[in-house]
Amino acid sequence: MSRLRTVADRARKSIPLHLFSPTPWPAQQPTYEQARPGLIEAALKSATAQPSGNWYVFAPSRDVRAGKPFGATVAGVEIVAWRDTHGVLHAGPRACPHLGADLATARMHEGALLCRWHGLRIDGAPTPRWSPFPAHDDGVLCWVRLDRVGNETPTDTPILPARPADTRVHAVATVTGTCEPDDIIANRLDPWHGSWFHPYSFANLRVTRTPTPDDDRFLLTVTFRVGPRLGVPVEAEFTCPDPRTIVMRILSGEGVGSVVETHATPVDPGPDGLARTTVTEAVIADSTRPGFRAAHHALPLLRPLMRHTALRLWRDDLTYAERRYRQRTRRDARTPQTFTAHYGPSSDPEQDATPPDPLG
Repeated sequence: MSRLRTVADRARKSIPLHLFSPTPWPAQQPTYEQARPGLIEAALKSATAQPSGNWYVFAPSRDVRAGKPFGATVAGVEIVAWRDTHGVLHAGPRACPHLGADLATARMHEGALLCRWHGLRIDGAPTPRWSPFPAHDDGVLCWVRLDRVGNETPTDTPILPARPADTRVHAVATVTGTCEPDDIIANRLDPWHGSWFHPYSFANLRVTRTPTPDDDRFLLTVTFRVGPRLGVPVEAEFTCPDPRTIVMRILSGEGVGSVVETHATPVDPGPDGLARTTVTEAVIADSTRPGFRAAHHALPLLRPLMRHTALRLWRDDLTYAERRYRQRTRRDARTPQTFTAHYGPSSDPEQDATPPDPLG
């Protein structure tokens, strides 16, 4: 019997999964009374008041590869990024200063861009007609600083959240929606929707603490589902280190210190003239379990799975964010107004979201 207990104890230490009894979707405790619009808007107002240093995420680090320029648009500004022969990240205006050719189509030669239209060379140094943008690669994400867009006091580097010391086990997913960065951040500042809108991923979600003037964190307990009755229970916090980023950090349970960073970057308006925002979500995993070392060797298999999980959640959450954007812009077009805190259920039938499919 003692030997069986020893085996069971070792299994519990090596396997983070726990059995739980799921609550049927309609039988969950409603959360609309806790998810007060005034509280969410106050948290959003506090988040958007954070400084950004004018830095914007524009790509996963792995997407800006040696030997090939990378093009992106941030807040209507076309940028080109590339790596020199030492792997250092450079960025600048995407239009060639000669006749406006797209430098994202340039050829690389000895760490510099050669414009394909007339061969003008851009090596990242400023010229009378072309000035680089400050760029930063944190090992997971690439950032660009746009001072004329951000119009804040610039900082030398982005305002990064705390991460695991070893960031090798990470995956980055990107998706673009018809909304503004505030709509993305507001979605994450409503943790109460998790087990209602994403029942395939979250169970037993309970918000244990909401922001105060002295501490802007949300704290919650939740079980990440990996099967009908199997999950990983954790305690987590949500914080906003800058106005376009929200971070979920595991405080206790499996993967302490692991983070999910959600970055919202404005891009070009669409053909309809409506705002577009790219969500870049970085999942950076860590664990003290001995078996976690194997994850480093399994990264080619793990990364697609991690991206798939993030994109499945954002398939639903973009519906949330885009709906908020439509309602907000429609209301602003009718009657410009300031926000008034509302602490009860919505009286506007348009604010009632279509219930998600309980089967995911």
